[in-house]
Amino acid sequence: MIRQRVRARAPLRLGFGGGGTDVSPYWNTHGGAVLNATIDLFAHVTIDPRADGLVSLVAADRDMSWTGAAALPLNADPNLRLLEGVYVRCMREFAGGQAIPLTLTSYADCPPGSGLGSSSGLVVAMVEAMRRFLGVELTPDALARLAFEIEREDLGLAGGRQDQWTAAFGGLNLMHFKTDGQVVVERAPVAPQVLRELESSLVLYFTGVSRESAAIIDEQTANMRSGSARSLEGLHALKVGAFDMREALVAGDLARLGELLDAGWLSKKLTAHNISSAKIDEVYEAAKAFGVFGGKVSGAGGGGFMMFLVEPTRREGLKRLLTGFGGMAQGCRLEERGAESWVAP
Repeated sequence: MIRQRVRARAPLRLGFGGGGTDVSPYWNTHGGAVLNATIDLFAHVTIDPRADGLVSLVAADRDMSWTGAAALPLNADPNLRLLEGVYVRCMREFAGGQAIPLTLTSYADCPPGSGLGSSSGLVVAMVEAMRRFLGVELTPDALARLAFEIEREDLGLAGGRQDQWTAAFGGLNLMHFKTDGQVVVERAPVAPQVLRELESSLVLYFTGVSRESAAIIDEQTANMRSGSARSLEGLHALKVGAFDMREALVAGDLARLGELLDAGWLSKKLTAHNISSAKIDEVYEAAKAFGVFGGKVSGAGGGGFMMFLVEPTRREGLKRLLTGFGGMAQGCRLEERGAESWVAP
């Protein structure tokens, strides 16, 4: 079989409501629900065949690489564990345990720890590239589940379940995380003009602080297991908020969506002590004083991207205000497609 260069990409996401209810042990016990949408920022992967019996793993956006013999296990640089984890699992799953020589290169359109699901997006994009490179067919659900198993089980990395399914499916969805492990992806029936209005109202602000989400998720998990009423109350409210946000979008009521974002942010801060920071609170209060409909931190919290909804004619003014805090403000477009791959010409 003559293998060719393959490229793949998976969209990153904004979490509107319910984030944290996709983390064990909450979803196992109560069932989770998350409303999120993919945007026009991506995780990118390229696979190049090799004829020299070597494997190279390259994280281009972090200027890190490793090269060694094509043999399992690779024993690569621990900083490249996501790439190694995907390579090893896919060789065992799809190539009969054969270690195929290749170069696996990854990069994302945002910094690590951004709160946009970039780590899981990279894993999904890598699995999508691998399945095309090896001539395997996978449904979006199977793609997401394999990426989840690699990240959470094979590598033992803490985190939730939404990012893998979001990157695989794409679009604006209400995701249901059943107590039996099933994930149901329900596309929100939002009118095209409402989606365009939502795009025109969104402002992203990168705080300049990348954070390790695992520490926040570990605390949230510990709080759940210890029976913390405060944390459990916050997670219940976040789940209800995801359904309310969906209804606000279906009704085209972005002002209501903004109010729900605010309420969700307050509930999120109940689940762990380091969800916010003095700097995040300062930016959030300034945006509220400016007159945004609402806002929150995307992802686990602690840093990364904040998101705000504002009347579109005031969006540029909000971007100028936010830039004054030393970070980067930008708009974004919604992305309907999930992970995709192709043979490079």
